[in-house]
Amino acid sequence: MSRVMTFLFVQICVSVSVSFSAQVVQSLAPQSTTDGWPIASVESAGISSKPLQDLETAVRSGEFKKIGSVLIARHGKLVYEAYFDGDANALRDTRSATKSIADALIGIAISEKKLSGVDARVLKLLPEHASKLQNPDPRKEKITIEDLLTMSSPLECDDWNDASRGNEERMYVLEDWTQFILDLPIRGRMRVGEKIDPPPYGRYFSYCTGGVFILSEVLQKTTGLRTDRYAQEKLFEPLGISDAQWVYSPMNIPQTGGGLRLTSRDLLRIAQLYLNGGSWQGKRIVDEAWVRTSIQPHARIDDDTEYGYLWWLKAFKSGGKGYPAFFMSGNGGNKVAVFPALDLAVVITSTNYSTHGMHEQTEKLLTDYILRAVGN
Repeated sequence: MSRVMTFLFVQICVSVSVSFSAQVVQSLAPQSTTDGWPIASVESAGISSKPLQDLETAVRSGEFKKIGSVLIARHGKLVYEAYFDGDANALRDTRSATKSIADALIGIAISEKKLSGVDARVLKLLPEHASKLQNPDPRKEKITIEDLLTMSSPLECDDWNDASRGNEERMYVLEDWTQFILDLPIRGRMRVGEKIDPPPYGRYFSYCTGGVFILSEVLQKTTGLRTDRYAQEKLFEPLGISDAQWVYSPMNIPQTGGGLRLTSRDLLRIAQLYLNGGSWQGKRIVDEAWVRTSIQPHARIDDDTEYGYLWWLKAFKSGGKGYPAFFMSGNGGNKVAVFPALDLAVVITSTNYSTHGMHEQTEKLLTDYILRAVGN
């Protein structure tokens, strides 16, 4: 190769490299819109751009599978926005991640005195279901709203156990989902030895989507509005959310247990709302005391994870440090996480539905890239 040809080749390589670098840096900056999100650069938010560039490279190379979007807000401003499947207008099916929205709606209903409180008994609120109850048991009469918010009712309902009578897949083939859940027997527990250690916080956790669905009927009964309409009026409209796609039961009841589709930016609004203690851009939407209670531990899942009111609680480790978070989580590896100490909110959407390692993959994006960018 001649000196001239070599020189031209080097110049072309440098030009392509600079162009690619510029494109990567540009992709870190969110697109400015009129949707109410204030925009800032990652650098102004104290976030290192290099780990985020590495994140994009890893996702686009296929190291991480089926990632839809990654968004970051810090100090109340949208600082990073990347889409790998669809665009900013795509509605994301984050499955059970949207259970946490049911928590917000219950909190609003209590603040409006439509609902007396978390101690309200479910069967008293839904007498039409109580009157035709199967497997009657005095313990069913004591089931409260708080039992459903904390996944700790005594009903034999466990979505993590395919053999459970109350597994959600058995619910979907029936018409009346609420009656199906309330008709379940009380779950038993095998005893090993004589001593029974009480669970932390006094509650036995058992993941039950059907129990969260019951809250939709409770909201409709107590507020006088179907849950989707109540959510639009009291939560989504004040947040500036105009496009929400619900799943409905055969009886046309909105599914508060999952499947609600929102854009990635709108999911980030929910996270920022709770990071702000229930306010959005200076406007009170959810009572601050309710937010604090919702993100406190009420049940323990395992040694690393606890549960609030339909919010997961866990410390994510990065660079030898632990960063406590409360977050929404859904099938496919979907995560909407809030890190109060970092004044940070993150959305990661993913469509790895029912696959092994789906949540581990998302958590690796959080710990090895996003938290590293903030920690640096």
